[in-house]
Amino acid sequence: MKLTINGENREFSSISTISSLLDQLGMKAGRVAVELNRELIPRDRWATTNLSDGDKLEIVHFVGGGTSHSPPASS
Repeated sequence: MKLTINGENREFSSISTISSLLDQLGMKAGRVAVELNRELIPRDRWATTNLSDGDKLEIVHFVGGGTSHSPPASS
């Protein structure tokens, strides 16, 4: 199956759902959002949303950052 993921063409042989794709890519479900063909797919539908040849996905990783103990800015 040919998919476009974040603008990159990829080919997979043994995936059928968004969940199986994320597993194969080694992505943790709690840290990503998935858009399939320009539609944001809720996490509770990943296991039942089938993928088809030619689908386009955007997978966004959530990354924490910054510090909570920054010194106050000088004036």
